[in-house]
Amino acid sequence: APMADRKIKCLIVEDEPIAAEVLRDYIADVGFLELKGVCKDAIYALEFLESQEIDLIFLDIHLPKIKGLDFLKTLNKRPQVILTTAYHQYAVDAFDEGVVDYLLKPIEFSRFLKAVNKLNRKSPVDQEDESLSNPTGEYHFFTVDKKKRKVFFDDVLYIESLKDYSRIHTKDDSIVVRSQIGSLESIFDPERFIRVHRSFIVARDKVEAYSSSTVELAGISIPIGRTYRAKLLNVWE
Repeated sequence: APMADRKIKCLIVEDEPIAAEVLRDYIADVGFLELKGVCKDAIYALEFLESQEIDLIFLDIHLPKIKGLDFLKTLNKRPQVILTTAYHQYAVDAFDEGVVDYLLKPIEFSRFLKAVNKLNRKSPVDQEDESLSNPTGEYHFFTVDKKKRKVFFDDVLYIESLKDYSRIHTKDDSIVVRSQIGSLESIFDPERFIRVHRSFIVARDKVEAYSSSTVELAGISIPIGRTYRAKLLNVWE
């Protein structure tokens, strides 16, 4: 399902009925949240999690029987977590546990909204799609103008940094992708592509000539950065 249509399935784990009611109302007011259940304690919550897919838990730190943070440590497949508490001093422990946020009671709606807006709203499928696909493959799909464009590594001549974007120059054209040149380095196999400058990566087999300060390929001269020079001359000497 497209990201926008997919609701985040929520579970409230809270033993105070009034606090649970407030969260229930807030969840109902946010379009991308969907309440799946309310549990009074951690034992009940564990059972609930075994039977239902949950993306997000609103977890009170002060629960009867098992404390909220101890409960978190027992979960092997952890949903995202927003903690709720009446006490300030737990915040530090909470962030050690990698939670999204923590809300102090009584919870204001504006503060609740701020917390849920920090959530990762991509489904796991979307996340895999965004991750850099197989770097040893012969091509990679880059997002260009909201479409995925297939680029064959063999066709790439060089990559040029445009600060937060990069331009990939191929034999026939060039495309601008929304990735910094540093993150592209991990997609382009270092056996075949080499960084020659802060702003340039070149295809090794396309280099026609080089000196201590430039490389030439496809009729273009690209500068070699001082810090990259020694490494490059080792590669080519």
